[in-house]
Amino acid sequence: MADSDCVIVMGSNMAECHPVAFRWPMLAKARGAKLIHVDPRFTRTSAMADIHAPIRAGSDMAFLGGLVTYVLNSRRWNTDPFFKSFVVNYTNAATIVSAEYKDTEDLDGVFSG
Repeated sequence: MADSDCVIVMGSNMAECHPVAFRWPMLAKARGAKLIHVDPRFTRTSAMADIHAPIRAGSDMAFLGGLVTYVLNSRRWNTDPFFKSFVVNYTNAATIVSAEYKDTEDLDGVFSG
């Protein structure tokens, strides 16, 4: 795995609520990825993570928007055709990546697709 590979678990105590599915983030961590848990509460998932980001309750969409902005401005997004193709074709990010997307700053705090 690359030094910048990470797995983000957001808004879920996956270790306790979804233990079978949690094996995949743990496998990625064992292979060198950083595990980041984004949740207001410190839970068992937080304890297993490399980083716990205790965001304020209700701010998850703003945090997620920041992550999307980071990816769209990253060197990897702009130079690696496989990465861009994977994100557009195999995730639901295609709706956000489209040219018609306007973020909350453009719409005075209202999301659109």
